[in-house]
Amino acid sequence: MKAEKQPTPPEIKPCACKGGGPEPLGPLPTREQMLAERKRVLELKRQEREARVAEALAPPSSLPGKLGLTFAALIIWWHLYGMLPTFARVATEDALRLDPQSPLGASVEFFLYDTPKVLLLLCLVVFGVGVLRSFFTPERTRRWLAGGNEAVGNVLAALLGTVTPFCSCSAVPLFIGFLSAGVPLGVTFSFLVSAPMVNEIAVVLLYGLLGWKVAALYMGAGLAVAMVSGFAIGRMKLDAQVEDWVRLVRESGGESGGENGVEELAWADRLDAGGRAVRDIVGRVWLWVVAGIAVGAGIHGYVPEAALAAVMGRDAWWSVPVAVAIGIPMYSNAAGIVPVIHALLEKGAALGTVLAFMMAVIALSLPEAVILRKVLKPRLLIAFFGTVGAGILLVGFLFNAYL
Repeated sequence: MKAEKQPTPPEIKPCACKGGGPEPLGPLPTREQMLAERKRVLELKRQEREARVAEALAPPSSLPGKLGLTFAALIIWWHLYGMLPTFARVATEDALRLDPQSPLGASVEFFLYDTPKVLLLLCLVVFGVGVLRSFFTPERTRRWLAGGNEAVGNVLAALLGTVTPFCSCSAVPLFIGFLSAGVPLGVTFSFLVSAPMVNEIAVVLLYGLLGWKVAALYMGAGLAVAMVSGFAIGRMKLDAQVEDWVRLVRESGGESGGENGVEELAWADRLDAGGRAVRDIVGRVWLWVVAGIAVGAGIHGYVPEAALAAVMGRDAWWSVPVAVAIGIPMYSNAAGIVPVIHALLEKGAALGTVLAFMMAVIALSLPEAVILRKVLKPRLLIAFFGTVGAGILLVGFLFNAYL
């Protein structure tokens, strides 16, 4: 019987090292090395996933795409803005179970309404100013608004404020845009005072509740305070008291085109400029906006109207300063304060005292000071409040003396 052939064993290569033997396979990776490699692979996958998401969410590069996106954003903005009163009331009454007539409920509803309102206005106005700045250099904007004479610029800025129905906080974004565009400091302050103090809402409500005489007196006095205070601040030469980031925005805008370079921008680039303005400016001031409105909401809900009427009804020289001192920490727009003014007058408060109080509430407020502090250094902020406050005091004293 033939013996079975035995399989040939595999050939073992001699080791290159001295003495021969099988070739070693090398050291196995440690647990730490395996974990590090796994983390590296996961990180690469995460970066690839984020890059795909960013590419999908990136705004369109073509002009039709940018215009479509802008139009869609405006529609969403409009619907959100219109829903704010209902949202604030439903959130206060139904979600939080608070009585809107109580101090806490009034404060919460005020905060829930004004915070998104001001932030929405902030984004819209800053975007618009950013697009407009792509058309005009700081030099051209200054010439257009100043009209060759700073006093004329104060008048134009104050008149511009009468057609912008902003409260003191929501007027700040356009004020920042003016500063960033290189408009003279005093001219921007004329707008900042006039926009909340004298606007069509205030005039119409005053006319409806108190008659045309009071409405005309208030409008004339408000414009005078805005023009004179802006001109006075411009004479103080406090341009260096603007925060450094605002001056950097102004300088970068001036370097981007000069008189001839801005015309070369395409519309797609102008829309991009508006988006960058929103990211830069809103990103710096939104927290101050929220903090300022929170302070104003607390004061709005807890300051008793009867106590104010008792103080302002006294026929004493100090009633006007006290009314202004009480009004400055408060925060409201014209639509909110005019009915209160009506009630105060019915309770016997003097006209000059009440109008001074109204001017202080809607043109000078603690929340406004908190927001402006992000833009202005303390010296300029004090100069602004002191100058406008002095003008308001003068109006109150004159009206009490002659009416």
